[in-house]
Amino acid sequence: MMYLDHFGLREAPFRITPHTEFFFDGAKRGATLEALIYAITHDEGIVKVSGEVGSGKTMLCRMLLEKLPANVETVYLANPMLSRDEILLTIAEELRIPLAEGRGQLLLRSLQERLLEIYATGRQVVVLIDEAHAMPPEALEEIRLLSNLESNRHKLLQIVLFGQPELDARLAESGMRQLNDRITHHFTLEPLRRDDIGVYLMFRLRAAGYRGPDLFTGAAIQAITQASQGLTRRINILADKALLAAFSEGAHQIDRRQIKAAIGDARFKRIASGNGQRWRMPIGIVVGLCATAAVAYLAGSRTVGAPQDGSPAATASNAPPAPHVLPAPEPTAAPVEKSASVSPESAPPPTLAERIAATENWLRTVPDGHHVIQLLAADAGSQREVAEFIAGNEKTLDPRALRIHRARLNGRDRLAVIYGDYVSREQASAALAALGAIRRSNNPYVRPVSQLR
Repeated sequence: MMYLDHFGLREAPFRITPHTEFFFDGAKRGATLEALIYAITHDEGIVKVSGEVGSGKTMLCRMLLEKLPANVETVYLANPMLSRDEILLTIAEELRIPLAEGRGQLLLRSLQERLLEIYATGRQVVVLIDEAHAMPPEALEEIRLLSNLESNRHKLLQIVLFGQPELDARLAESGMRQLNDRITHHFTLEPLRRDDIGVYLMFRLRAAGYRGPDLFTGAAIQAITQASQGLTRRINILADKALLAAFSEGAHQIDRRQIKAAIGDARFKRIASGNGQRWRMPIGIVVGLCATAAVAYLAGSRTVGAPQDGSPAATASNAPPAPHVLPAPEPTAAPVEKSASVSPESAPPPTLAERIAATENWLRTVPDGHHVIQLLAADAGSQREVAEFIAGNEKTLDPRALRIHRARLNGRDRLAVIYGDYVSREQASAALAALGAIRRSNNPYVRPVSQLR
């Protein structure tokens, strides 16, 4: 790039090809990645990641290929137009299965035998399918059949579908309900907000070697926000064109003028749905999982896990089922004098340590088959983030149903905000569907209690 020396860059900062050294873990992207890793390594069933064109799905997929543990073998299917037989043959080739003359059931049997061999060695296999929204119906049906491969106790093949919002619409069709029911985690990559975009631009510049002050003015960031609709590919295109325009002018800062020129050259079409704009700016990232993800996992994601599409309504009036909450333990603070009169409304909220202790007590008695909703995941040092999340949603959530789960993942202490106690996944999914505002901002997802343990 001719502007590299002008801005003190060692490489182009805004390439649209997915280079993992430029992965931006802000705006819940990192949480979604963590949630996906957790979902793949600790759960069974199919995982779905949806997002608009240019929202970063392929970059996330590449990061998964790099970050999954060594005991996970990956099969990456970049061509969504493969036939049913071609899918089997591609997986067989990746797993080094000798190909017999026959296909169909013979190949499927060979695949199952190979997966059992891999499972016996303590490893697992995950198939990552990009552009899944473009798969023909018979190929999606083959994915459903592959998800049935299992040993006596465990699934032998984990599948992750990456696709545009059209994938959600296809899975909602009645003919796809069997496949949709097998999806245990739904992640959504939403556009970046204005504040995220400013941080994103400087992150990419720093990663490319830039060491100066902020290059993009507030007016420039606002113009990028409006024109890009928060989609990272569009942000990269506009930023690259703006750097070139500034170089041609001899300028060392990007203002609205250069962005306006970049917008005119890019000629983006506004992405809209039947209800108007599909992405409204600014908008919160939906992550926070399985987890997300996980992190969904603890995860938060989860925009990493969103609720399952088509979750059943809880009642005829569509009101969510009330969470089943066990009695809260007695507070650990010093007892109040008997003569004191303290109403529940005036009692101080439990501290973080008290919530963690109460959750540990609850986990000793709640059945494994129950489910919770994971609302947020954060590092153990981010106690302020957890406290602010709880305070910011106190009018939406029942405080008696909020718990803090502490766990350790990949050598890191993590905190997860979990909600409710539901006797089935269906009931939890119905309750999750009612948490609209929270879902859009943190990407919560349903987790079985057995995972928490």
